[in-house]
Amino acid sequence: MSTGFKVLSLTDRAADRIKAIMAEADRPIAGLRVGVRNGGCAGMSYTMEYAEAVKPGEDVVEDRGVRVFVDPKAVLFLLGTEMDFTTNKLASQFVFNNPNQTSACGCGESVAITPVDADRMPARA
Repeated sequence: MSTGFKVLSLTDRAADRIKAIMAEADRPIAGLRVGVRNGGCAGMSYTMEYAEAVKPGEDVVEDRGVRVFVDPKAVLFLLGTEMDFTTNKLASQFVFNNPNQTSACGCGESVAITPVDADRMPARA
């Protein structure tokens, strides 16, 4: 499925890290599946997993040589998000720069996200 909107984009660092992880996988991987789930002290958390194939209803984002499959339940929460990969002295991690995120917990494991109002989205291409 394609909404005609760019749900998610990747930085060069995120794309490079995803390519490296996929190259080390022990089975064929078609891409990375991204979504959100309820949980954590702020209410939601991001999910990522290997994807062997696209599932019905998923948006497929191809950016910087990487395929990302977006869970249809997550599209309105992720619309306009940039996925990055950061490294500092204590951690290396994927970071979601999400314009729909309204707050985050102190530990950084969960976030509060307000979904995009579907009635305010432009018509699909």
